[in-house]
Amino acid sequence: MNAIANPELDLTISRIIKAPRSAVWRAWTDPTRFEQWWIPAPALCRVVAMDLKPGGAFVTHMSEDGEPFSPHLDACFLAVDDEERIVFTNALTGGWRPAEQPFVTAVITLRDHPQGTDYVAQAMHKSQADRDKHAELGFHDGWGTVIAQLARMVEKG
Repeated sequence: MNAIANPELDLTISRIIKAPRSAVWRAWTDPTRFEQWWIPAPALCRVVAMDLKPGGAFVTHMSEDGEPFSPHLDACFLAVDDEERIVFTNALTGGWRPAEQPFVTAVITLRDHPQGTDYVAQAMHKSQADRDKHAELGFHDGWGTVIAQLARMVEKG
């Protein structure tokens, strides 16, 4: 089941990726591949934890300009539906532990499309203020950039 979008609380971005769902899924679930596209280049990503099950930890670090890696995302997977959907939140950390600064729950949906994969990312927020803050921080540019990086990687084959 997909979350029903609420335009007052959610931001959504989508793209047709010209690659099979299996390739997009592999890019999402293989930490080595994931590190190649998750953060806008030239920044670098390191997967610290990717326990792909409900309650599993999802932790990434980032490095800008070759600086030491620092925390980027400390989250928890809520749902992992093979080749269809990944849901994660930073309202919880691994093992269902409450987080100090909850901000977003994301639903990533993959559907077959005649040209490859219909990729939809929905970022849900607890308040309109958080939604607006995320938009001002550059949600569409940032998430659009990483989805484009993902597409370039998987469309190469």
